[in-house]
Amino acid sequence: MGRITSYVALGDSFTEGLEDPADHGFRGWADRLAEHIEADRRQAGEPGLRYANLAVRGRLIDRIVSEQVPKAVELGADLVSLCAGGNDILRPGSGPASVARRLEEGVRTLTEAGSRVLMFTGFDLRHVPVMRLAHSKIEVYNLHIHDIARRYDALLVDLWPMPVLRDPRAWNADRLHLSPDGHRRVALRAAEVLGVPVAEDWREAYPARRPPLWTAARREDLRWARTYLGPWIGRRINRRSSGDGVVPKRPDLAPLPSAGR
Repeated sequence: MGRITSYVALGDSFTEGLEDPADHGFRGWADRLAEHIEADRRQAGEPGLRYANLAVRGRLIDRIVSEQVPKAVELGADLVSLCAGGNDILRPGSGPASVARRLEEGVRTLTEAGSRVLMFTGFDLRHVPVMRLAHSKIEVYNLHIHDIARRYDALLVDLWPMPVLRDPRAWNADRLHLSPDGHRRVALRAAEVLGVPVAEDWREAYPARRPPLWTAARREDLRWARTYLGPWIGRRINRRSSGDGVVPKRPDLAPLPSAGR
């Protein structure tokens, strides 16, 4: 696409940047992508990027489309990233087709408003216990995402086939959110899709290491289930969200801070 002067990020915890700590809270791939765009603009002698991030952890697609999308239209950015539906797909009883219809509404609204849309497929979670049960649903949802991207001429970051994201080092200990390095690699991949030059390569393999012993791996699985999976399931049962009471970290288009990144 052409030169990007303004960028708005929409979505849930993935886009908010959970588990990528920064001075201001969380950084995440979207902040990192904005920094890449900013650096490219500065290199070309152009004014800096204006950036907003409306994503809130735990958000389901209905609230993303009904609350965040209209705000993005109001802001009128050149580029809007929209990654939504993952929390819905992981919930029992959800249907990929119905979630995709809601996603398409958001993409259509943004496209008709004149913004270029950047979309994302879901992760391949076959390496994550319990989460692998949603594997088939994520695959079907991804097919819908590919179709929507084609029909609306949206840019697409296909996370599913990225081998580096199947390495545990790309993930936080909760196995639900990316690690700082996972966020870094997604930002590099998104920059590649946008045609923004970067100095690093998201494909760089992690250093080889010995796999853990079977007994050690099972002990770690039990610890993970007790520490992270149980509370996550509890929130689903009680219809609570990790985003209750949380507000967007960058609600308005503004220049990037020069420090504290």
